[in-house]
Formats: sequence, structure tokens, C-alpha cells
Amino acid sequence: MDSSQRIADRFAQARTAARPALIAYITAGDPTPERTVELALALERGGADILELGVPFSDPIADGPVIQRASDRALRAGTNVARVLDIAAQIRKQSDMPIILFSYLNPLLRYGFDKLCQDAREAGIDGCLFTDLSVEEAGDTVETMRKHGLDTVFLAAPTSTERRLKLVAEFSTGFVYVVSRTGVTGEQSTVAGGVDTLVTELRRLTQLPLAVGFGISKREHVEAVGSYADGVVVGSALMRVIEQYGAAPDLAAQLESFTRELTARP
Repeated sequence: MDSSQRIADRFAQARTAARPALIAYITAGDPTPERTVELALALERGGADILELGVPFSDPIADGPVIQRASDRALRAGTNVARVLDIAAQIRKQSDMPIILFSYLNPLLRYGFDKLCQDAREAGIDGCLFTDLSVEEAGDTVETMRKHGLDTVFLAAPTSTERRLKLVAEFSTGFVYVVSRTGVTGEQSTVAGGVDTLVTELRRLTQLPLAVGFGISKREHVEAVGSYADGVVVGSALMRVIEQYGAAPDLAAQLESFTRELTARP
């Protein structure tokens, strides 16, 4: 099954079930590289539809403190790009869940971008989201990724100009990640106001699924966003569970339980 089809199928399944798709982010290598595979599978059992597999980075400027600490722990545990690709390959052997590689550009450029795309595809990764890649400068990057059959997911934010939104719509495949608010990632008590307007504006520009992230951390948020978006992205709330139970033998069970709360799965 090709990457676009795997992602499209998960959104279609969620649509048929009249619910938003859950896109779950975890930092690869936290608490250790050896445990990431079991955590990814726990997320899927709990109801996650798509996995965002984060490449740890020493200067994650778009991320709040929870994910910053996760990156630090993962790097200290010896996680690098090659290890993340190996983790993805191990997940793929046990699951058909779509995998999005979530990364800052610097580690991937150091790895060698064309080689990264080739190795990611071979590992069973479906697409990539680069937090610090400006869509205005993404033409060559997108071309390389599409050559290797990888989806390209871009961020649309409340501050995005009309021109940038059009470029996001043009360059994105798989889905569009709609940032709910300005600032860094992190749990919030409420979903930012106005994101539904941004979703409406994007629907005029693309037929791709639209997934809202940043600040979504509880079932009420999932339900609220699911009333107007195709998917929700949860990251910091999941990484908080990993941080809290990282040394516990039942970490995977705790993560699965929390994911079930988000998705209201029995």
C-alpha cells in the first residue's frame, strides 16, 4: 500500500465512524529507543489512527517544555536519525498505521536529505513534516520527497497570509496540519478561538483532510475540534504520560489508557 493511500484510508475510516482521526505524536527514543516501538503500538491499541514519530533535536524552538525535555532524554539515550528510521521499520513490521516523520531540518540535512528520503521510504514511513521548513522555500524539498513517494505535510497557522495558505495547500499531500494558536506546543485548558475560521478558509483551497494541533489535551478538545476538522493532533499530553511513567513497567498500559480516554474507545 502506498503512503498516500494508507493515510487516506485512516481518514476515511474515521469519517465513516463520524469521528475525527487521532494523530498521535511521540518523541522517538524517550524514555529509550528500545521502548518506542511498544509505545507506538500502545497508541494504536488505544485508538490512534496516525503516528507522528518525532526526531529528537537539541534546539526544538517550536516545542514547549514537555517535548523539549523528551528530546533531551532521547538524545541522552543515544537516539539519532538512523535509530529513528530503524524504530519506524520495526513499527511497520507490526502495524499498518501511517507514520509521519516529524523533524527539524538540521538533523536530516546532516544525514543527507536524498538518502533520508530513500531510507525513510524503505523503513515504511509515509510522509514527513518539517517544523522549521518555510513553505516559500520548500520546492526542492517537496520535489525530492515526492520522487521517493513520501507525503509532504505542511503547517497552516492563524498568522499565515493568504499566499502562504495557498502554498501550503499546493505543496501538502496526505493532510494539512492546522496550528490552532501562535507560540509553542503544549497542553492548554481550552482550544484557541478562531481555528474553526482558519479551517473554513483552508477548505476553500484544498480537499485534503485538515488536522488541528497545538494545545489539544483532553477528550472535550477532541470532540470540539472534531465538529469542524477531519483530525486532531495530540503530542504534549501524551509525552507528559511518558515523562510521568517513563521508569514504570506499565508505561505502555498507561499510555494506551490515556489514548482511550482521548478517543472514548472501550
